[in-house]
Amino acid sequence: MRSTSGSRSVEIGRVKTAIVLSGGGARGAYEAGVVSGIVEVWRRRPRERAPFDIFTGTSVGAINAAYLAGWADRPDMNVAGLLAHWHGLELAKHLSLDPLRFLAGGRLRERLARWREGDDERWGRSLLDPRALEELVETGVPYARLHDNVRRGIVDALVVAALEISTARTTLFAQLAPDATFSPTRNPRRLFRPTEIEARHVLSSAALPLLFPARRVGRHYYCDGGIRFNTPISPAIRAGAERLVVISLLYPRADHAAEGSPEADENVAAYPSPVFLLGKILNALLLDPVRYDLQVMDRFNRLLDALEESLTDDEMERVDAVVTKSRGAPYRKLETLVFSPSADIGRLAHEHAKHTRANSVSGLLVRRLSDLRDQIEADLLSFILFDGKFARVLSELGHRDALDRASEIEAFFS
Repeated sequence: MRSTSGSRSVEIGRVKTAIVLSGGGARGAYEAGVVSGIVEVWRRRPRERAPFDIFTGTSVGAINAAYLAGWADRPDMNVAGLLAHWHGLELAKHLSLDPLRFLAGGRLRERLARWREGDDERWGRSLLDPRALEELVETGVPYARLHDNVRRGIVDALVVAALEISTARTTLFAQLAPDATFSPTRNPRRLFRPTEIEARHVLSSAALPLLFPARRVGRHYYCDGGIRFNTPISPAIRAGAERLVVISLLYPRADHAAEGSPEADENVAAYPSPVFLLGKILNALLLDPVRYDLQVMDRFNRLLDALEESLTDDEMERVDAVVTKSRGAPYRKLETLVFSPSADIGRLAHEHAKHTRANSVSGLLVRRLSDLRDQIEADLLSFILFDGKFARVLSELGHRDALDRASEIEAFFS
């Protein structure tokens, strides 16, 4: 049953579903693969709409989320086109080292900017030349279609997170449908900014420091939102989501450390290399927090179950009032469907890199990193390996992981 208000079509009794996409550089191809698997299961029955109403993402997750929201008027969200973009990546083009961009400063920097781009604001310090990836984000996401989908209420909300450099606050750039609401947060470290999402907002969310230049939006500069807020679960809930699909890019490996054992003392690991440390820092900043966020959500679900069993309706209303006063919105139980890689993406990157042709500067870099000993797990490589063949490996992994849980997907959406 549907009702129509103006140009917006609303399905009565429909449960609002959000997809939450994490950051992780080249690992984002895994997200596209999972979504393709979800769509395949979703379309086993005749469908007139996409499976998601709310889209949130950070870093590469912001890119994927913006694309999917732009095609949300189609049941398949044109996920085949998203996969084609990933599979079309070229190592020499999309992982292009640019030492001058990183080292140049002062007047030399301004001259190079005018010579190479004619825009000194875009020519920020970075190890990589961002122009190819910027062009992909600017032309690959159908922004006009996205704005129309939000205006018509096909998409309730699109939220992308970026870090405002001067204040170190997480800024939530959000585009909301006319009848949609967003519960404000009381957290002073997060700022809600309603706006019409454009390429500059998405690129700000994906501007990983050192690798890509910071982006200016208005009067402020922004960088990768994943530094402080990599998996934007909270914005999805505040936008009205009643159930969540969360895609993590962290392989849930077991901890094999033998702390306190004599064997651990006798087999001291070698001093970590800078490459190893940088990969682990990226893991800690961009991937690990999702575990904590999901654990917290599970705790609150169980706490709410206990409170609802123990308290009267009036007592629950008082609890909700206190919670709303402190955080801007009451707690709600949420059904979640969480995906994470069934294989270690770091090790997949290492195996792929070993067979990469060293016929360009980028290829030489990848081969050099792959020559390091296996213990580094190639975490850094997995973030920067913008190569179509590697993207295909990850997207196929994500597709398989989704289809392996087809029954769960069907139950979740039923």
